[in-house]
Amino acid sequence: MARRDSGGAARRLPDDGGAGREATDLLHGPLLGKVVRFAIPLAVTYIVEALFTTVDSLVLGAFVSKDALAAVGDVAPISSLLLGLVTGLSIGLNVDVAEGIGSHDGPRVRAAVQGAVPLALAIGAALGVAGMLATGPLLSLIATPGSVMGPARTYLLVYSAGMPAFGVYNFASAALRADGDSRSPLVGLLAGCLTNLALDLALGVWARLGVAGVACATVVAMAVASAVAVAALARTRGAVRLDLRRMRVSRRSMATVMRIGLPAGLQSAIFAVSNIVLQDAINGFGADAMAGCMASLNYEYLCYYMVTAFAQTCVTFTGQNYAARDYGRCRRIFALCMALGALSSAAFSLATLAFARPLLELFSTSPNVVAYGLQRVRIVAALDFLAFLYEVPAGALRGMGWSLMPAVIIVLGSCGLRVAWVLTVFSALGSFESLMAVYPVSWVATGAALLLAYAWVARTALRPGAPSDAGRTQARA
Repeated sequence: MARRDSGGAARRLPDDGGAGREATDLLHGPLLGKVVRFAIPLAVTYIVEALFTTVDSLVLGAFVSKDALAAVGDVAPISSLLLGLVTGLSIGLNVDVAEGIGSHDGPRVRAAVQGAVPLALAIGAALGVAGMLATGPLLSLIATPGSVMGPARTYLLVYSAGMPAFGVYNFASAALRADGDSRSPLVGLLAGCLTNLALDLALGVWARLGVAGVACATVVAMAVASAVAVAALARTRGAVRLDLRRMRVSRRSMATVMRIGLPAGLQSAIFAVSNIVLQDAINGFGADAMAGCMASLNYEYLCYYMVTAFAQTCVTFTGQNYAARDYGRCRRIFALCMALGALSSAAFSLATLAFARPLLELFSTSPNVVAYGLQRVRIVAALDFLAFLYEVPAGALRGMGWSLMPAVIIVLGSCGLRVAWVLTVFSALGSFESLMAVYPVSWVATGAALLLAYAWVARTALRPGAPSDAGRTQARA
């Protein structure tokens, strides 16, 4: 795997060989251009991933029924719970590969990559079974209205069955991004998105399968994206190249994935649980509120994923440079990702606010649905950029090996606060606006705590002469 120093000379990791994609050097040279070139494809990837749900929502809202649209919104927190676990665990693989590259440890990188696909399949299968078994109880727990229960159950059952495909895509993409390649995962997801659109229309509308057809389309599309990502990983060079004939999970790599990824995955899962509590409160306002929130949520994804892209960029860049002990570069990476994450997501927030009504009417022309959507846009989507306050510091901490700390802070600051808000403030006021206000309040509170945590960790872990495992050593202490 080629690496270039500031003078342009190539260096290679041990275990190099083969032909294929050239890796991007994240360890040398000016940062701004590299951060942007890495983050933009990543942001587009997340946005395209969100388009899976957006396309599903557009097809169901325009061609099936309001209840079908509400069903997708109803199960969104539950599907996010499953996907969040997979995505969080894949961060562990990303950090493992990135640190191996930064420390020029080819065997470590190869072991991590060779175990990525089988580990993802096993995790995806386990989560899929759990999701199918829990579908009925979870939908009852959030008081899903009777008119929405049938399609919501169908969508969630099919979605759960597709979790192995989601797992393989996320793990293969994590390995590629750790090597500086954020474009190949985007190519895979674009292929999946086009497949999803075609099958949504073919199965959901033309074949009149409705929610079942749309859900099947999503699973097949993710299988296509997974195949493209795995093929890209098999074509790359050196230690990061996947050999399909030698795939096996190493105990060391699995331990690292679990140590770094499990706290992140559990954080996402608990975060989703808090959103399930919020969804239960939203359901109390009826199907119009559910559909309006789902319509707004599609645009909130655009804002949030810009933040997520720079947070994930921070994980990958920090992971390599922290392992290489370039602590000044780690600090510059954090500052750049904070600034760029805030500015890019704020632009999407302002655009959503400015064109809220016509954007919402793409999903439904029902006056009540649009009214609820407008209320949510003005409180939630307009301030969605504030998520950069906690996402980027959490990414920087994970890149340095601190995974448990940000998970605990986010669970307490976002999840715990949201549940407490529903039980106290919303319970006392009872208005839709008071329920929506919990989002910006929780973002600011969690962000303040994580910024303090990052400052405290950086003072020790990024001081001149600190060992590159200082963060992990202290995290275990």
